[in-house]
Amino acid sequence: MASVLVNRSLSLPVAGGRGRALALSAVLAIALGGCSSTLSSLPTQLGGMPAGTPQPSAAPVAYPAVHDMPPPRQNAVLTEAEQKAAEAELAAMRARQAQQAATPAKN
Repeated sequence: MASVLVNRSLSLPVAGGRGRALALSAVLAIALGGCSSTLSSLPTQLGGMPAGTPQPSAAPVAYPAVHDMPPPRQNAVLTEAEQKAAEAELAAMRARQAQQAATPAKN
């Protein structure tokens, strides 16, 4: 008599009818999702689109031009003197705003 050893720790636990019902509903959802374009051509009594729904366009949607480069900029890079003048102007404006924020408002 040969005895067969079965390792039950490798078998997947099944939660009775709940697991089967969940698996069946997942399979049905996936199957019906694949048929969504077919279902849209059915009459409304069978689950098709309502009468006032606009028809989808026959032309495919164009993809955005992601590899097209923008035209070169017309502005030149600031020189050292222009950059220092812009930084000084911004620093002066920042100091002026900080001074205005520090003084109490007069009513």
